[in-house]
Formats: sequence, C-alpha cells, structure tokens
Amino acid sequence: MQLTVNGHQYEVHGEVGTTLAEALREELSLTGTKIACGEGHCGACTVLVDDEPVLSCITLVHAVDGARVTTIEGLRDHPMIDAFVRSDALQCGFCTPGQIVSAVALVESEPAPTTEQIRHAMAGNLCRCGAYPKIEEAIRTWQG
Repeated sequence: MQLTVNGHQYEVHGEVGTTLAEALREELSLTGTKIACGEGHCGACTVLVDDEPVLSCITLVHAVDGARVTTIEGLRDHPMIDAFVRSDALQCGFCTPGQIVSAVALVESEPAPTTEQIRHAMAGNLCRCGAYPKIEEAIRTWQG
C-alpha cells in the first residue's frame, strides 16, 4: 500500500492487523510517534492523517492506504515546537509528540483558540507529568 508520510511517498508492506503506529516506527523508522497505552486512550501516538488527528495505535495501516500522514518528524519546523520549548510545556517528554501534533491540528483550523477550544481539542492527550497549564500556554502563545 502507498502512504505519503511527511511529504515523502512510501510503499508499506505491513501484514493484516498492523497498526499505523507500528508501520511508522518499525517499517519507516519514524520513532517520534510513541506507543503508550496501545488502546487509543492516551494520545501519545497521535499523527495527522489527511490533516486530521488520528490515534495511530488503533488505526490499521490498511485503513489509511493512499493517505497523507504527518508525524512529529514532519512538524520539526512548525512554530508550535518553539512555543512548547518557550513555555516549558514538557517534563518527561513522552507525550510531547502527540501533544504537539494535536496542537498543530487545532491551530491549523483555529489560529487563536480560546482556552475552552484548547481544552476540548487536547482532551484526548494525557500527560502523566501534569504539564497541562504549560501546554495550554504554548498553544495560546504560538506564533504562526
């Protein structure tokens, strides 16, 4: 199957039942996407599929054949990265890739989101370190 990942075309050969997260990490060596719960509860594995946030640990790679996928590696030059650093919006950093991907999806659709919009959009991304106030600050103060 064909995937465009971070602007590059790939032929992916995952077996039936392979998740998008597994294909990204194991076949394409894009390890920025984290797998934490493996059940779609924590958001650490969030990537963009055709510009929409998707939990890649529960999305089968066959279901996104032909799609455009953006991982954290594809966002390395996005201003949201700088906003997270400036706001110190990370502690252990494990959830950070998924947090940033979700934040980018939000600001691409709503460049100046309200606190309520931020909290709603980010509700699927858990941070065990409790960096939520700093994450909200990063999203409020990003400069696009």
